[in-house]
Amino acid sequence: MKTFLSGLIFLLGFQYQLHAAITDTVETRSNIMNKNIKAVVIKPDNYAAAKALPVVYLLHGYSGNYADWVKKATGVEKLADTYNIIIVCPDGNFGSWYWDSPVDSSFRYETYIATELVSWIDSKYKTIKDRKGRAITGLSMGGHGALYLAFKHQDVFGAAGSMSGGVDIRPFPNNWDMAKRLGPYAQYPDRWEKNTVINMLHLLTPASLSFIIDCGSSDFFYEVNENLHKELLYRNIPHDYIVRPGAHNWAYWTNAVQYQMLFMHNYFISK
Repeated sequence: MKTFLSGLIFLLGFQYQLHAAITDTVETRSNIMNKNIKAVVIKPDNYAAAKALPVVYLLHGYSGNYADWVKKATGVEKLADTYNIIIVCPDGNFGSWYWDSPVDSSFRYETYIATELVSWIDSKYKTIKDRKGRAITGLSMGGHGALYLAFKHQDVFGAAGSMSGGVDIRPFPNNWDMAKRLGPYAQYPDRWEKNTVINMLHLLTPASLSFIIDCGSSDFFYEVNENLHKELLYRNIPHDYIVRPGAHNWAYWTNAVQYQMLFMHNYFISK
């Protein structure tokens, strides 16, 4: 009986491995920065049989890297299976803020993510090669980055999200290497005004981009997210907005990403 149970447990474990998302670490290419950049790519368990799948680009925060989501948000890989999507976690460097820096030409992460990486992923994987099959979201710096990139590249992304995002950078002129990427606020206020998400709403094409904003009520970015939500309401721009108890940490984001992926899934199946 013991041998039978051991064999059954082994078979169940083997079956689980057969039906689980496939997580790869890959090297992508950025010609504009003349370097290779790592990314995590998560494919659903039925990838081999799939024809073309939607992709969600999932951005990390300041001081993080491409591996953060799979190392720190337990179970995020399962979302690829749940929603039958490909999840791509790119590297945005220590503090790129996903801009093409006007100060440092070695930081061209807007071009890398929105153009080079999307093209690379589309050339290597079974993707829906259209904005209707692409979404982007992220946490903190990556929440800013996801909305920033989606607002500027509505021809590339059809849906976007932000978790605890730095959606207005102006209250934080001395934080998180932003002055290294844009130049000091006191010297270059126009750059800061132009490159903060809350000031980019005029770029939105009506009824084009679907997006969701999520922030914990104890987060230091809570106020700027509230302000963005109010400005979107004032301009009558549709969006989803979630506020829950929580702070700026992985416990919150591990939960928040579940809502983000459900939102993206609902967008994909509506197209």
